[in-house]
Formats: sequence, structure tokens, C-alpha cells
Amino acid sequence: MCGIVGYIGNNEKKEILLNGLKELEYRGYDSAGIAVLAAGELKNFKAVGKICNLENKCLDFVSEGFGLGIGHTRWATHGKPTEVNAHPHIAQFSNVVHNGIIENYQEIKKDLEQKGHQFVSQTDTEVIVHLFEENLKNFDDGLEAFKQTINTLSGAYAILLITKKYPDRIFYAKNGSPLIVAKGEGGIYFASSDAPLVGYANKVVYLEDGEIGSMDSVGFELLKNIKPLEHNKAFAQKEGFRYFMEKEIYEQHKVLLETMMGRVSQEGINLESICGDFFEGIHQITICACGTSYHAGMSGKYLLERISKIKTNVVIASEFRYANPVMEKDELFVVISQSGETADTLEALKLAKANRLKTLAICNVDNSSIVRESDGVILTRAGIEKGVASTKAFATQVMVLWILSVYIACQKQLLNQDEFKNQVQSMLQASKATKVDSKLHERLKRLSKRYLHGHGFFFIGRDIFYPLALEGALKLKEISYLHAEGYPSGEMKHGPIALADSLLFTVALMPKHLLYEKIKSNVEELSARDATICAISSQDFEVADDMVYINPGASYMEEFFSMMVVLQLLALEISIKLGNDVDMPRNLAKSVTVE
Repeated sequence: MCGIVGYIGNNEKKEILLNGLKELEYRGYDSAGIAVLAAGELKNFKAVGKICNLENKCLDFVSEGFGLGIGHTRWATHGKPTEVNAHPHIAQFSNVVHNGIIENYQEIKKDLEQKGHQFVSQTDTEVIVHLFEENLKNFDDGLEAFKQTINTLSGAYAILLITKKYPDRIFYAKNGSPLIVAKGEGGIYFASSDAPLVGYANKVVYLEDGEIGSMDSVGFELLKNIKPLEHNKAFAQKEGFRYFMEKEIYEQHKVLLETMMGRVSQEGINLESICGDFFEGIHQITICACGTSYHAGMSGKYLLERISKIKTNVVIASEFRYANPVMEKDELFVVISQSGETADTLEALKLAKANRLKTLAICNVDNSSIVRESDGVILTRAGIEKGVASTKAFATQVMVLWILSVYIACQKQLLNQDEFKNQVQSMLQASKATKVDSKLHERLKRLSKRYLHGHGFFFIGRDIFYPLALEGALKLKEISYLHAEGYPSGEMKHGPIALADSLLFTVALMPKHLLYEKIKSNVEELSARDATICAISSQDFEVADDMVYINPGASYMEEFFSMMVVLQLLALEISIKLGNDVDMPRNLAKSVTVE
């Protein structure tokens, strides 16, 4: 997820901007850049890779006296991670940095090109600065030109813009992406989170969606809702949450929208890195992954077979390599990895390539080993995930597989227009369903203290809710160290029900829109054997000992994502009650780079 910093004042601009960008490294990025406007000169520095590369680029640059500066860490969405595509973007006399996605950039770009503007990058961001300079031709006031620019944009954005025409101010706008204005003894500061502000500022304003303005060195006190700044860097990085895992659960609704942006619309599915004939000759798919990514792959199997009618097999990477697998020429080999460095998955990918299979990576880290090795890639855009127990990586992986299923179905002409629009609407509603309701979280905090003993947990579900049950059990195991198993609910009477008693906790996933009566019957069998039942559903279930209600959804996938959040929060709260380190559970590593 991209990061933004900005500064107005007399101190050394370069150092403030670079230090601020370093504080945003935890969010993940593939390139970085800064721009400084001082003494009538506008200087721009950009580099691919780590911030140390950017530091080397501007090593000899010094800016003394009053000036402005903006900086950015970029996570590629439109355009590859190159220096040309890195922010800030420049027109004739202005620079801009931007978080988010401009959905209508192509039509804006086409119009500006007809007016003589020349573009050098593949990004959506570059249209902002060109559009601003075009609007300056029609407005005497810079803020009015900027407002006209922002009002033309559709999408999500946090924007900082500097221009030689107004060398005393930074223009800013926010809609859907975080942006903060702050003040300290050294001047005025901007950032996309608290972390870069700690040590510099003591007062902050958290901008609301729709706010557009220009800030000079004396305008801060005119802002509304000024608050003191928390001066703990770890707290600032966690943005007020107790743990990174908790923060990452809460930001899932935002990253899911980022996963969809530029790819999903009512007009069609656009996978920017996949050529139109990529799936020609493909009649079956093998998905290969480990851990949480394997559960996402299992979920994807249900979606691919149901929506795009393509035979799909899911394999565990560590088992695949040594099983002498049979590989077919018409088989697409899909690997899923959060880090892109998972050793077992990488070796399985190499084996598939050695057998001349076409390969596709679903990954969160561009330029990782798995991405470089694959024929095609779809980035999940989850941003960096610091909690070892994966949450938003799983959510975005499932969303990418869903998008891929609809994309293939469209290529095969399996969906009519109404069916396609229903899928798109369901995706949007599913992403909204992951927004954490504070009352639900409080309910789970209270409920968690009842599940700290016993001899284990069953997480049960049917169909696509079976891999979600596996993922719920894994989350609990990873951070609470309690024994938990995921099962298809129809399997209970084939052996596992022998364990049922009052100290066996059963977490039942009961979606209204998919096999509700079937799973209800399975849970009733467990209840009759005195198991303690925690039911997650929008429907009241009378034999449940505890009910966790999700909001009613129009589709089973909305219910899937709602229940996912419940399972993540339940594991989090049980672990906290047990006094465990949620972000760094024992014996586990974030990226498994050895077999």
C-alpha cells in the first residue's frame, strides 16, 4: 500500500521527506521518490527498490531556507514498478503524489492528449498534474483550478500537489485513502499515517473524505478537529490498534477494493498483466500453495468450477514435488504465495515449468522469486502484512481467484449480462462485508473468555465454507496454541463425532444462501451429543449455545467474507485473553523460505 509524506517549512526538506518515507516502509512498496520546491526551483528524484536507492540518487542535493516537499512510496497498480512510473509525477511546472486509483484516468488522458499534453508514464496518477495545469489556463485562482481537477476524478485518492505557480503552499485532497495534516515547531507536515509525524509534529488533523484545500505555513490553525499527536512510533505504525494483526483485519475492506480497482467494473474484467490469449488451450487448472494460501486455493476451486466450469485441482506444494505428479499440456499451473518466496511453492513452480506447463502466480510482492519465475502474474495488492498469522492476504487471494473465475467465464461466454453484473455487485458487497462492526467486535471480546478451556475445537462448513473452516481452525491454532480442526460438516458422522462432548467446542459456519438445511442437520447431530455449539449465521439457530450474527447478505460469497472476519477476530480475542503475542506466535515465521 502506497505511502505519502509532505512538508512546508525552513528545515532541510530532503531529510524530513526521506525519514518520513522510511517510517512508511512497513506498508510495502516497490519504488519511491521525492520532489522539493525551494528558491524557485523544482527538483525531482525517483528510484526503484528500497529507499536507500533514492537516498543515493539525491545524495548531493541540499535545500536551504523556506520551501515545500512531497514524497511517496509506490505499490504498483497501473504500470510496472519502474523509475518512470514512480511518484512524484511532473508536468511542466508542477509535481503530484497520489495514493489510490483514478478509475476514469483513460478518458481524462485521451482528452488531455488531444489538447497537446504528453505523458511519459503508464500510471493513472500522471493525469492529475496535467489536468491541474490545464485547468490553470481557465482559473486565476490555484485552489479553484485544483478543485476543478479533483471534481473531475473518479475513484479513491489522497493527493498532494506542488507547483511553481504557488511556491508557498501544498494543495491536498482526500477521498477513500487516508491523509493527515500536522503541525510542529519545524513547520507543517502531511502523511498517510501517523508514523512519519512522530518526532516532528504535536498537533494533527485527520482529513475526512471530500476535503480539498491548500495549505501554507500559517493556515493550520484554521482547520477543524485539531487533535494532539500520539508520540509512540510502534503505536503510530499500528494506527491505534493493539496488534498489527488487528489492524490488518480492520483494513481488509480497503485492500479488497484496491484488489478490485482497475480490474472490476460493470463493463467487464480487466487483468492488466494478463494478455487476452493467456488462457487459450487451457482446459484444466492445478492450484499449488501452502498453509493459508492453500485454503485460498481450495476456495478458488469451488469458484472456478462453479462459475467458469473448468476442472480444478488443488495440491499442497510440499507434497506435490515428491508425488511424481502427472502433468497435462492443457493444464495451467497456478501458484499462490503472500511473500512470493515460499520455498516449497517456488520449487513446485520450477517443476511445473520444467514440464512445460503454462504458469500463473497470485502473489502480494512484485519482483519476488515466484513472480519472476511465472509466465503470468496477478498481484493481490494487500500491502505489507506484519502479523505472522495471515488475514488480509487470504482475503485478497480469494478475491483474486473470484475475479479470475469471472474473467475466464466471460472469455468462455458462460455469463449473460445480468449474471455478470450480479457477480460484480456481489464482489463489491463482499468487500464491504469485511468492514468490522464495532458492536460485533465487542461481542466477540466478551464471547472469547468462554472458549479458553476444553479439549479442542471443530470448525465445520460445507462447500466453499469448508476451506474457510480450515482457515478458521488454522488461525486459532497459530496464535492461541489451542487444538483446532477444520472439517466438512458432512464428515462428522464418519468418525470425528466420536470426540463430541461438552468440552468440545464446535464453530459452525451456517450460510443462509448455501446448503443451510444440510449443515443445520449436521450441527444438530453434534448438539445432541452435548458438543458446545457456536453458530455463525444471519439466521437464528435455536440449538446453538452461542450465536454470532452476521449481517444478511444477498449471496453466499458476502456471507463467506463476513464469516471470515468473525473467525479472524475470534482467534485474535481468544489469543489475547490467553496472554499470547498475537503478531509473533511461537515457532512460526512470516515467510517460509526453507523446506
